[in-house]
Amino acid sequence: MDQNKTTSFIPALGYDFLTAYYDMAIKLTMPEKKFRRILVESINPQDDESILEFGFGTGQNLILVKNQNRNIKLTGLDIDPKVKDIANYKLDKNKHSVQLDLYSGNMFPYSDNHFDKIYSCLVFHQLDAYTKTNCLKEIYRVLKPEGELIIADWGKASNLVMRLTFGLVQLLDGFKTTNDNIKGKMLEYISSVGFKNVQITQSINTAIGTFSYFKAQKH
Repeated sequence: MDQNKTTSFIPALGYDFLTAYYDMAIKLTMPEKKFRRILVESINPQDDESILEFGFGTGQNLILVKNQNRNIKLTGLDIDPKVKDIANYKLDKNKHSVQLDLYSGNMFPYSDNHFDKIYSCLVFHQLDAYTKTNCLKEIYRVLKPEGELIIADWGKASNLVMRLTFGLVQLLDGFKTTNDNIKGKMLEYISSVGFKNVQITQSINTAIGTFSYFKAQKH
């Protein structure tokens, strides 16, 4: 595969012209303070840790993680140049210095065993099966031994209402990429690339589906 060729991707709200409205959409459809607070608590950034956010989007999680602990080396990786501009603006406004990198959708631009922790939020439901697996393989590669993976994303619906409301997400982001999330297959994907202690640590119901927190460790 040509590592310089950029893989096609689904923008933050399914369509490129909606990217600028992503933050507003999150505020309107999800308990934003709650789900981001749980994410930061799950990451639990410690002094001198090297942490990567895969799919940094508009940068809101980067700001919160840095607010929690400024004594970390935080890096963001994304495929979409439009969100990088938004994230840089917000980080500058909050007086945070974070390295933001773009990649082609194939190999991550980092060496093996580089990060202590890697987290991702609302990204994997936008990836097809092949890309989910490839990204998890790359995450595994660049994590240090015993390093932690934290994924916050849509999980298996906890009831029929959550299954029905998740239809809105599927209409925007596509049924092909989201079906595995709603079927509860994320644990299988994470385990398949070699992670251990793979588990769902918590799930919350939102207006548009069941949101889960997945955790795992590299061997």
